[in-house]
Amino acid sequence: MTTRIYIDADACPVKDEIYRVAARFHLPVSVVAGTWLRVPQDPMIECIAAGAGMDAADDWIAERAVKGDVVITADIPLASRCVKAGASVIAPNGKPFTEESIGMTLAVRNLMTDLRSSGEVTGGPKSYSPRDRSAFLSALDQTIRRIQRDPAFAPAPKQS
Repeated sequence: MTTRIYIDADACPVKDEIYRVAARFHLPVSVVAGTWLRVPQDPMIECIAAGAGMDAADDWIAERAVKGDVVITADIPLASRCVKAGASVIAPNGKPFTEESIGMTLAVRNLMTDLRSSGEVTGGPKSYSPRDRSAFLSALDQTIRRIQRDPAFAPAPKQS
């Protein structure tokens, strides 16, 4: 069973970093967006134009991500769906979404949505920083190494 990296790509600021890490580990990457995006010419990288529907890219990823896969997204509802499917999920700032954290993360997201819609909160998320990029690279590397140590995902022994 091969680990695949799924990128929720429409607003992902770390696509180039993911491509480099995936190449180092020889992992396939699915770059999923509502419309076609330019991706490197590499047989290990596929671009998926999931369609213009509101959650088309999210649905495409959530229907395929399984235990042993890595999903990169800042979308909390998508992260929740993928965590429930057993996938490892990381935000572009390096924050992992886990079974232990996803419930509270969803609750805070819903609260902030309500506060924004009522005018109580008017600011958005903080800007992406070099520290976020570094934290992401570290989290992605650690996640892939953890998955590869899992005996269920070890490569099959070579036949003589």
